[in-house]
Amino acid sequence: MAANGASSEQPQKRAGAKEKQNGKSTDSSITERRQKDKEERLSLVLWKRPVTTLHYFLLETLIKLKELTFKLWQQRGTVFLVLVLCSLFSIAYSTEGAHQQYVQYLEKRFLWCAYWVGLGILSSVGLGTGLHTFLLYLGPHIASVTLAAYECGSTDFPEPPYPDQIVCPQGGGVEGSISLFSIMSKVRLEACMWGAGTAIGELPPYFMARAARQSGADPDDEDYEEFEEMLEQAESAQDFVTRAKLGVQHMVQKVGFFGILACASIPNPLFDLAGITCGHFLVPFWTFFGATLIGKAIIKMHIQKLFVIITFSKHIVEKMVLLIGSVPKVGPSLQKPFSHYLEAQRNKLHHAGGSVPADENWLSWVFEKVVLVMVCYFVISIVNSMAQSYVKRLQQQRHSEEKTK
Repeated sequence: MAANGASSEQPQKRAGAKEKQNGKSTDSSITERRQKDKEERLSLVLWKRPVTTLHYFLLETLIKLKELTFKLWQQRGTVFLVLVLCSLFSIAYSTEGAHQQYVQYLEKRFLWCAYWVGLGILSSVGLGTGLHTFLLYLGPHIASVTLAAYECGSTDFPEPPYPDQIVCPQGGGVEGSISLFSIMSKVRLEACMWGAGTAIGELPPYFMARAARQSGADPDDEDYEEFEEMLEQAESAQDFVTRAKLGVQHMVQKVGFFGILACASIPNPLFDLAGITCGHFLVPFWTFFGATLIGKAIIKMHIQKLFVIITFSKHIVEKMVLLIGSVPKVGPSLQKPFSHYLEAQRNKLHHAGGSVPADENWLSWVFEKVVLVMVCYFVISIVNSMAQSYVKRLQQQRHSEEKTK
């Protein structure tokens, strides 16, 4: 009897071992297939296959427009209400009357806020490589306001031409009357709007992960796939980046609102993971977005703003120029254009419509070209990303057809 029992257990053990081996081989084949598909997608870039990349980009754009049209049709009540409000505003805008000054004020404020919110969204929404709009737009704006405030002795710049151009007020200001808080107050609106835009840009990963968890479907997103793989391999994680990602995930999952707030309140390149984590674990929308908005638009924005204002305060800038001059051999030749540029900017602040001489304007020229290159690279990365998304659609279609055979 015991011998028969032992002999019957052996085939069961062998069957179990075979099933485990088959499971491991299946997992490895799926991993290899995913890696191969990923390499195929990443090889599709403009500088290697320009015609195919542009073709797939256009096809993916048409699909996205079709999906957007369908979603707008589903929300046609809201769209109709927005169109009615826009029509009413258009009528008020074109009708003469005493209300025009208020309409023009609202228009100016709305466009100014929309500009900075849009730049904030571009910075964090995940299109292509992301456009670093703080370094390219908001940071230089705060720096120029700071330099102008110390030079003019006031932040009451005449509007117009501010904010397009900064000119000192006619009466001037009192020497030493400028404080850190007065400059912070001057740029608070645009800084907070930019921060609010970055918070809005963090919503797509949250909604994607939430929809995937509720439906049980595999989302069309590589970041979410990496997140699931990270959760599966959490115990065996060794490298620093994976441990850092797990740290963010644990903080958000365990601490909740205040964990999200802590992650959003500091410059954090891993914050996309917080959005995916919150969506995956079905954290309520207002808990996630409220903490993200407070962290990015208020706390983090004030930290960044404070850093820029202190860096570009009058005495710090003068010390930096002196330090450049102390560099051996090349110092004096580097110091001269910076000194001339700052002097030209000071003169420009006291003369509306003044221009900087061409030989002293090369720093502005260099910065403009850097901005142009970064914007072009951002656009190219969007084209590559959308073309690769279309390739992923084709790959998923091919794999689904293979399963049905």
